[in-house]
Amino acid sequence: MKLNELGLLVVISGPSGVGKGTIRKALFKIPDNNFCYSVSMTTRKPRENEVDGVDYFFVSKEEFVRRIEENKFLEYAEFVGEYYGTPVDYIEKNLDAGKEVIMEIEVQGALKVRERKPEAVFIFIVPPSKQALLDRLMNRGTEKTVDIQRRIEKAEREYHLAYKYDYIVVNDDVANAADRIYAIIRAEHAKTERSIHKYYKLMEGKTNE
Repeated sequence: MKLNELGLLVVISGPSGVGKGTIRKALFKIPDNNFCYSVSMTTRKPRENEVDGVDYFFVSKEEFVRRIEENKFLEYAEFVGEYYGTPVDYIEKNLDAGKEVIMEIEVQGALKVRERKPEAVFIFIVPPSKQALLDRLMNRGTEKTVDIQRRIEKAEREYHLAYKYDYIVVNDDVANAADRIYAIIRAEHAKTERSIHKYYKLMEGKTNE
């Protein structure tokens, strides 16, 4: 009998450029993991090589709006005329199956998720220094200097929201950061509040429940 049968919703968040996506990919490479990526839903058209249900769930605007009215999203936003959101039913299905659902999301979206899912584990990713963040954004080579400066200013505002998270992980090395998050997940499963009821049943010999 396992003490924990439900999975955890793990929210990896932080300012743009801190390496959230890179850390998430490294996390999924850890052997024998039970992770499931939280696939978002969008109304934009699929790009080349994107697969429905893997990269995104692609739906019409009418379908998306219907889901909004039915409160089917943990969070959603509109960007450049298209909707993006996190479908709650997909997450619940995988949590019930005992999987660790990993969500990679920007800061404002994470705070919206916290309102709906306060029991989730929220991890704030930070760079080892302000200069390191600047270097990462510059090395992308995809944005103008003025846009990079705006991202830096936005990041500085978002750093002050770190207190709303459960953990802070410094991305000084991608593999180390992924290992720290994996350790956090294992520790969270061992918390008394998550396992005490199953423990009592185990001690009472109710192993079939």
